[in-house]
Amino acid sequence: MKKGRGTLRESESPWSGSGRDPDHGVENPVRGPIFDPVLSQCQHLYIEAVLRPDGFLSAVAYAVHFCDVAQDDGGNGGMRRVRRRGLAHEAADRIRESILDGRVAPGSPLREVELAASLDVSRGSVREGLAMLEREGLVRSEWHRGARVIDLGPEDVDEVYTVRAALDRLATLTAASRMTPAHLAELESLVQAMARALEGDADGLTLIALDLAFHDRVYAIADNGRLTDAWLGVRSQVRLIQLTRIEHDQAHYRDLLVVEHHDLVRLMSRGPGEELARAAEEHVDSARRALIHLLGQAPGHR
Repeated sequence: MKKGRGTLRESESPWSGSGRDPDHGVENPVRGPIFDPVLSQCQHLYIEAVLRPDGFLSAVAYAVHFCDVAQDDGGNGGMRRVRRRGLAHEAADRIRESILDGRVAPGSPLREVELAASLDVSRGSVREGLAMLEREGLVRSEWHRGARVIDLGPEDVDEVYTVRAALDRLATLTAASRMTPAHLAELESLVQAMARALEGDADGLTLIALDLAFHDRVYAIADNGRLTDAWLGVRSQVRLIQLTRIEHDQAHYRDLLVVEHHDLVRLMSRGPGEELARAAEEHVDSARRALIHLLGQAPGHR
């Protein structure tokens, strides 16, 4: 690695596995890899605060402090520089983060030279990172034209959410067959966190993170590795579609968030059944129909 780029190493996400952030020691009361790996650290800490009613004010204060000291200096186009790892995975994390929080718009070009300078890594690391994002479906590359963020249209939403509906049906039914009181408590705590976030007027990105955390937990409870791999294959695209959803119709999303997830928990508590299967599919299909309608009316998607 060239001098001046720092010594960067690969490591597991601090939000996976143990439920504790090794750098900051914030305990996660809901065990397991439930947090969105592309959400910024300060938003992670905000969610920790929401999930910790026993230490809510102190946790919020810590999250606010961390966000204050972690802000970019404003001279890097809003993209955080790689501080610790700088490898292809880290570059992919930073680019993905910028795409999924809306700082890099759909259809935007992703130029290796500019990204390497912004992230303070080599062009090779950026190139590998972009290849990872292409496999996730967030980026498209063309020969001699470089890489771009995907530009979502109605057909993309239809394809991704049709696949998601099938996956969620299977995951929800499988999770219901393995459900324990502890699992139900975990899922209910996430629904309660959604309600508290709404009461606190949390932003759309925080709501999306809690939404995906719920579904991540369902897949973890289902405990089917290949099913989880299939979910992870579309997860980044699902998150980008959800970002589009809140940009177009956030009020509708906020109205349904708690109700629909509470219903899923209630039905899962009864075990697998046709009513649960229909609810899991409709949870996705209703969003698919609404988004296709909205995108069909938007300029450039007719």
